[in-house]
Amino acid sequence: MSAASEQGLGTANEDRVRTGDAWALVVDGATAAPGVDTGCRHGVPWLVDRLAAALAAELSADGPAPPADCLAAAIGSVRRAHGGDCDLDNPDSPSATVALARPEPAGPGTPPGPRRVEYLVLADCTVLLAETDGEVAAVTDDRVDRLPGGRPYSAELVRAHRNAEGGFWVAGAVPAAAYRAVTGVSRTAGARFALMTDGCARLADVFGHPWPQVWRCLESGGPGALVARVRTEEERRGVPGGKRHDDATAVAGAFDPQAAAPDVTAGG
Repeated sequence: MSAASEQGLGTANEDRVRTGDAWALVVDGATAAPGVDTGCRHGVPWLVDRLAAALAAELSADGPAPPADCLAAAIGSVRRAHGGDCDLDNPDSPSATVALARPEPAGPGTPPGPRRVEYLVLADCTVLLAETDGEVAAVTDDRVDRLPGGRPYSAELVRAHRNAEGGFWVAGAVPAAAYRAVTGVSRTAGARFALMTDGCARLADVFGHPWPQVWRCLESGGPGALVARVRTEEERRGVPGGKRHDDATAVAGAFDPQAAAPDVTAGG
């Protein structure tokens, strides 16, 4: 696996990426709007550092639980780390989006060799799957794009629909949000995959590059080349209604049951 993460125009990179030999994850912190009272004395970098570390620990455990259970436990760990001085019932409390992948667990009678890729996506990160039959498919959680009334959204509307029925769900202070994530497995065993934050996914979502073309960029040049392609498009075309340069993070690779590699860390 290989990974790249590049800060956008903010004061800090609020993306995180972690990988091990049998899992990978990305976390994208939600930048607080100026002047918003989050009810929390901690910033978004504090949240994403702890969420990424806690989720990595859950995925590294012997006999790891289902992905949603791992994420719920990680959110619970971060919630406890806040201590008693933060108002975690505040809907503007720091939050993040998440994507993870790992090999599908073996069951009784599972033959040796490659397995399908199991994934989870919460909010607007993306999982890209390159199946062994040549199909490339993207999976994301687009509920934030389907709020009542359509864009542009008011701050009040977003606040009312965050981690709420009929709205969208994020990783912050509500462990139950993990069970609203999009989950699934690749169609074919041995599929390759990529995880990316929305700062990278805008190459398709904003600039219209087909997902197979995005995968070819990853395959030929790696995540660093993908980030560079995004930056080129941002400079050339601008980003209507969005940040000119968002934090952009991607990890790509495949799970090899015969390989063992040390964990790697990027993005803070």
